[in-house]
Formats: sequence, structure tokens, C-alpha cells
Amino acid sequence: MAHESPSGGSGIAPEVEVRSRPYVQAKGLNTKYPLIDNDPHFKRVIRYARPQDYYWGATAAAAGPAGFYLWEKISPSYVSKGGFPPMMRLCTIMSLTGGFLLGYQFSIHRFYGLTENRREYEMDMREMVDKAKKGEPLYGHSRLSEYMQGVAARNSRHSGLFLYVIPWFNFVNHQQHGVDTAKYYQQAERELAAEEAMTQPS
Repeated sequence: MAHESPSGGSGIAPEVEVRSRPYVQAKGLNTKYPLIDNDPHFKRVIRYARPQDYYWGATAAAAGPAGFYLWEKISPSYVSKGGFPPMMRLCTIMSLTGGFLLGYQFSIHRFYGLTENRREYEMDMREMVDKAKKGEPLYGHSRLSEYMQGVAARNSRHSGLFLYVIPWFNFVNHQQHGVDTAKYYQQAERELAAEEAMTQPS
């Protein structure tokens, strides 16, 4: 939707969220790289994962059963014939879980700015600017009330730092992500202005 920007030009009006109480910005982490999102949605973390995240996750997942089988060959447990398969299944399940959490942690740490995240920063900017240009909510629609969205955000914010204590993920669309979304709308305005200038006859 077009609106009159403070500079007098036509801009994009972000979807206005009516709050019944003031929003207090959450305390951020002291990081070397820029913050992308302090509470990214589960699907977004998976979507932004790099190939090496999958590699290390798969390696960790395979290392458990392989090591368990190798150790059984080196130092047999001499359990009954039906005793070893259940233990191997348990080891496999634990290793798959650990491998997934490892890859997920690598990805979500880039959202927090804890590790190098230039690729993810550019992907985030492109995704959000495209949504702004289409007039869509940046972080998706939510059927939850403002209060419940805040509860969800507070429960899962920075949860990626404690995955191996309590695996906790964000499955809620909310608007509290610790970043100033004005940059997305400003970039969208610049791109729309450039596109309009290119379509005008010289």
C-alpha cells in the first residue's frame, strides 16, 4: 500500500500492529556479526541451513551407531542374540537426534549473529523486502492474540543457545524478533522507485 513518506515521496506502509501495551525491546546478545532474528521460526532455520550444516549433522548422526557397532566388535558385550538390536536402535535414535540438533544449532547461531552470517543476512533482506513490496506481513500471519504472541516469543527467544539442555523451537508467527524492520521497507521503497524509473519513457 502506498503512503506519503516523511520525505514527501510515495512509500510502502507497513502493516500496522495495534498494541494494547508498550513493547519493551528484549536485551540483545553481544555478537561480532549482525543480528538477523533472535527468535526465528523453525521452518526458517531449516530453510536457511547451509550444506555443511547437513554434512556435520549427518556425520554426527552416523558416528554414534558406527562407533557403537565397532566397539561391539572390539570388545563384545556377549549379550543374548536379541539384546544387541534394541541397544543399536536406541543408539541410532539418540544419534539422529543429536545430529539434527547439531545442524540446527549451526544454522540458528547465524541468525543470532554468533557466527559468520553474510549469506543468511542477504537471504533475510531479500525475503523480507520481497514481502514488503507485496504488502505481506514480514513474519507471517498469526491467529494468536498479541499477548499470546509475546508469551511465545519470550519462551523461545535465544532458545538455540540451550538446545542440548532443552530442545526448544519456535513454531509461532509473531512480530517480536529483535530487529528494526524499517530497513526492509526502506529498501523496498528504493527498489520500487528504481523499477518505476526504469519503466518510465525517457
